Amino acid sequence: MSDPSSLPPLREVIKKHGLSANKALGQNFLFDTQLLARIAAVPGDLSGASVFEVGPGPGGLTQALLQAGAKVTAVERDERCLPALQDLSDHFPGQLTVINEDALAIDLSELFDRPFHIASNLPYNVGSALLVKWLSSPTWPPAWQSLTLMFQREVADRIVAKEGSGAYGRLSILAQWRCDAKLAMSVHRSAFTPPPKVMSAIVHLTPKTQPEGVDPEILARLTQTTFSQRRKMLRQSLKSLPGGLAALAAAQIDGARRPETVSVNEFVAMARFLSA
Repeated sequence: MSDPSSLPPLREVIKKHGLSANKALGQNFLFDTQLLARIAAVPGDLSGASVFEVGPGPGGLTQALLQAGAKVTAVERDERCLPALQDLSDHFPGQLTVINEDALAIDLSELFDRPFHIASNLPYNVGSALLVKWLSSPTWPPAWQSLTLMFQREVADRIVAKEGSGAYGRLSILAQWRCDAKLAMSVHRSAFTPPPKVMSAIVHLTPKTQPEGVDPEILARLTQTTFSQRRKMLRQSLKSLPGGLAALAAAQIDGARRPETVSVNEFVAMARFLSA
């Protein structure tokens, strides 16, 4: 493994390669090596583990993951960052593979033939879309062992929210019916260059056993139908969904309730009825 002291500070890497954060790509750079090391430690021991990273930029988190002993496959859309990542690859021979591609187009089953982790300071403009994609696998449990992801704090709060809270919604249910989701740490906006307008947070998700008899597409349709009309009572919003009112009755849920009061387990019960 490379000697960390032989690596230049990230600010020097940025200067050497003439990099600046691209707002259109949702980029904000982290330079705090201690903070990056803490993020890399969230999944646990990564010695010899395979890790998938999206949007490494100049390689701050990438470096922390490599120093933790991981073999990293990083997808970077911004060609300007590739020389900096190549320098990092040279410091960690055989540990880093970089793909110049759009992460949304990546089929993870083609990249990994063994279990792996996903760890990323996700670009803000694609973070939610990637999470939904990873959570919507037709087969479960997935090949990934954990997700350690940075989001805007507002999005992170929605992922871990419980019923009855203002943040609770479709993303909460899609994350929590198949995963244990927790807020691992908050990240102040001042930690970034340039500082974003919002606070950020790291969310950690680990797969759990999927409830039997539930079609993921049906659960997604159910949550979309109800939360797109979240101010309406369930019996009103579910009229438009075939079998919706019957599912409400089968799950013994009061139709006068609104969707933010319905627990993940109750949504799963309705989806199970519709799946059958």
